[in-house]
Amino acid sequence: MFNSSLRPGRLAFPFALKSAAALSHPSLAFSLHAAASKVSLDLDSFVRTSLADMYVKLGFLDCALKVFDETPDSHRAGNVLLWNVVLNGLCRDGDVERARELFDVMPERSVASWNSLVHGLLKRGDLDGAVELFEGMPERNVVSWTTMVAGLSRNGDNQRAVWMFDRMLENEVRGNEFTVAAALSACARMGALESGLRVHEYALANGFRENGAVGTALVDMYSKCGKIECASEVFDRMERRDVLTWTAMIMGWAIHGHWRKAFQCFEDMKCARVKPDDGVFLAVLMACVHSGKVEKGLELFDSMRFDYQIEPTMKHYTCIVDLFGRAGRLQEALEFMKAMPVEPDFVLWGALFSACRAHKNIEMAELAAENLLRLKPSHSGGYVFLSNMYSSARRWDDAEKVRITMKDQSVGKSPGWSYIEIRGQTHCFYAGDRSHPQSNEIHNKLEGLVLRAKEQGYEPDRECVLHDIEDEDKEDSLECHSEKLALAFGLISTADGEEIRIVKNLKVCGDCHSLMKVASLICGREIVLRDNKRFHHFNSGVCSCGDYW
Repeated sequence: MFNSSLRPGRLAFPFALKSAAALSHPSLAFSLHAAASKVSLDLDSFVRTSLADMYVKLGFLDCALKVFDETPDSHRAGNVLLWNVVLNGLCRDGDVERARELFDVMPERSVASWNSLVHGLLKRGDLDGAVELFEGMPERNVVSWTTMVAGLSRNGDNQRAVWMFDRMLENEVRGNEFTVAAALSACARMGALESGLRVHEYALANGFRENGAVGTALVDMYSKCGKIECASEVFDRMERRDVLTWTAMIMGWAIHGHWRKAFQCFEDMKCARVKPDDGVFLAVLMACVHSGKVEKGLELFDSMRFDYQIEPTMKHYTCIVDLFGRAGRLQEALEFMKAMPVEPDFVLWGALFSACRAHKNIEMAELAAENLLRLKPSHSGGYVFLSNMYSSARRWDDAEKVRITMKDQSVGKSPGWSYIEIRGQTHCFYAGDRSHPQSNEIHNKLEGLVLRAKEQGYEPDRECVLHDIEDEDKEDSLECHSEKLALAFGLISTADGEEIRIVKNLKVCGDCHSLMKVASLICGREIVLRDNKRFHHFNSGVCSCGDYW
């Protein structure tokens, strides 16, 4: 247009500015800004807003603020879009304090103004501040509700996220596919199947098709709630599957221990001409980890690097170390770590340590623990790992020294907790918990269950207890594990023969694993336990993991 000696009008510049932002072309952006000034259109409200928006999208927040600050008051006062662009830019940049200051002096606020600040507070992790602001909104739209549901879930407050979704429905606001996907994600993270089913029913009743974000979220929800076959049924019904959908399905098969189906799904994906990314390879490597397929895992790792030119992340390296470690090939795991092009992080050393503990290699465990404490001296995990190791080896003095060091440095141990959902209500138990209203009944049920289990040959694994205490006290300590309390509560709260589903934040210990197997036999129940590594389906005295976890 310039080359044709034509003068661009006020409607032409916004499209050009938007294109410059989409192309991530800073020099073009600056040229367009200069051109707008040259033809005296830079103060036009439409052009001015587009300039600020372009700079925000390019990451030049200072330039956007300069455009805003240099806008004459007479032009700025009535341009709520310009205020919103800058407000959104500050929130995206994490400067919530300045965003709040700007919000407080806005001459006029739209719903988008409130939504931006709510999003900024959630992004910073200020959940109470976000909820307070949300409750004060004069009006809300579907974006407002979706922002809250998704933001609460991302910050780990999944129960409140689902509650917020339910409130949205009570207010007769129709969610969009992002709202539904966010609610399903919250259900998945909690393992709340009944809530997930309710969201699924809402989606079907309101015409949401099982495709795109909703379909992928459904696959993920059913997988993480222990219903892998339901996840597979949704997956098979989907008309369109992107790489995220395939990843969710492969990971679902992997964490449930169905390695053959995970591998077949991976092959089907390639046949469908969907190019695998790093997330897909992580999922299929997890299938190898949980099945002990070391050589297959190494083959896939090499294929990722050499056939697809995908650079491994720390998560991929951790999978390989875990793969070697679980198989007892500890020296190979250590050699692999030494050959890595990146420095091993805390999680990777933790994977090696867990393997050392399982295979009782104290010397290598001490090396791993030394690096754990070097990387995160204030993190309880390294100390607890080492104390566990010494306790398992009956080196009580060494274990006590570690405990004293923890106390001296004021390092606290993260508590274990377990969730169980009963009739749509989630109940949380902590290790040693007696806060539940039915606590006495729960502990009585658990004591009776342990006695019946012993009659079937169950012997408490006292090596799981960290202190040098008497055997009777050790058994009392073991009975306080959160997943056992959740199991007992499930047994007294559900009908005979009903499936019990439990979610735990830590890896299940050997003793709890043994009791769950026996409990499934003597109670005639299927017990589904999701720990931080995988699913365990206990049925008729057997676990789906084959005792390899």
